[in-house]
Formats: sequence, C-alpha cells, structure tokens
Amino acid sequence: MANVIQDKSRDFAIKIINCYKYLIEEQHEYILSKQLVRSGTSIGANTRESKNAQFRNDFISKLSIAIKEADETGYWLDLLHATDYLDNQMYDSLAKDCNEIIRILTSIIKSLKDK
Repeated sequence: MANVIQDKSRDFAIKIINCYKYLIEEQHEYILSKQLVRSGTSIGANTRESKNAQFRNDFISKLSIAIKEADETGYWLDLLHATDYLDNQMYDSLAKDCNEIIRILTSIIKSLKDK
C-alpha cells in the first residue's frame, strides 16, 4: 500500500505543478497558487520520506503530515474554484485525487495503529 500512495502522491504533485503553471501563465494568479503548489507537492515529499522512517511512529508521523498537507491542498483548491480561477472540470479532477490520497493515507495510518 505504501508504494501505491507514493505513486499517487507523485502523480498528484505533477498535476498540481501543471495547475500552478496554468494559474500563473493563464490566470495571472500568484498568491493562492503558490500555497497550492507548496502543500500539493509536500504530500509526496512526506510519503517519500516516510519510507526511510526508523520506527513505526516515525512512519505514522510522516504520513500524518502528508494528510495535513493534503487537507490544506483541498482548502486551496476550494478557494481557487470558489473564486473562478479553476473551472469545474479541473477542480473536480484535482479534488477527487486529493480526497483519494487522504482516504488512502487514513487507511494506512489506521491499519498501522490497529496492529
């Protein structure tokens, strides 16, 4: 399951970077987009870093940070959509991916804590 989340979070980061480029180049939005790219790419960075955890608690901690970053990313996506910087199609796709990542991370953490 850990490889799945690493792959999904990396793919999501690429989509977020492409969204950031769109927001900068086409929408000329420079503030919220910077927050979005920071939190959206941090998810993958934390899941990747988790594979080098020395202890189970360290692994859970890194994945917990990734969940927080994913939740923050969802917030920026919501704001960008509500202010018409993102159309429905782009928003729906990114929000769906973000929510899926949160569900997977939550499942991994729950199963680790149950052991």
